[in-house]
Amino acid sequence: MASAAESAPLFAQLGEDFFRERSDTGCVPENGTFCFDWAADNFDRYVTPALEHLVLVVVSVVLGFAIAFALALLSHRRRWLQPAFLGATGVLYTVPSIAFFFLLIPITGRGFDTAVIALTAYTLQIIYRNTVIGLANVPPDATDSGRGMGMTGRQLLWGVELPLAVPEIIAGLRIATVSTVALATLAVFAGAGGLGDPIYADLTFKTNVVIAGGLAMLMALVFDLMLVVAQRFIVPWRKVRPV
Repeated sequence: MASAAESAPLFAQLGEDFFRERSDTGCVPENGTFCFDWAADNFDRYVTPALEHLVLVVVSVVLGFAIAFALALLSHRRRWLQPAFLGATGVLYTVPSIAFFFLLIPITGRGFDTAVIALTAYTLQIIYRNTVIGLANVPPDATDSGRGMGMTGRQLLWGVELPLAVPEIIAGLRIATVSTVALATLAVFAGAGGLGDPIYADLTFKTNVVIAGGLAMLMALVFDLMLVVAQRFIVPWRKVRPV
């Protein structure tokens, strides 16, 4: 009940401010759905939310990758840890996103930190699972050849296993990044801004929803393309497979 009461002023303030700005423009949709003149005159108001969204996604995915990658390396040699790590990250992944934000607010408060913690938690299962699968799918012949050449366990990991596991790792990173872009629109409930700010400020204003939602989709596509290109540079001998 306390969380719902706390979120009410946020919705009221966002809605009041955005509606006041919109009503001053006298927007009249030309086709009944989208007001092109209003979009051209007011596009600058989406710059700050887009930058906030970008920072939320980048920080959350980088932290999530660092944690999940470390857990995967740890459990790669100690296989008995994998069920525990999969279970723990799976539990975090199943918590409803808005509920996760509200559960963290009493602990970390409203703002950037709360949003990043929740978004990072959602990336762990995907990245960890794909990294573990990628390492497990390394052909035994490749590892045997490395051992035959006198490579140590660490040299084998970094010189043979991880390069061969890169496609699966990147695939998990792509999925985690795109899903984080979508989930970050809910960071407004934690008071962290982002593109969810204008979206939820006035869901009845279709032009606003189309612009903010379109920017989120474009961001997801750009991130995905960047990861595809990165994979081509890292492992040029492997074709990028669709996720």
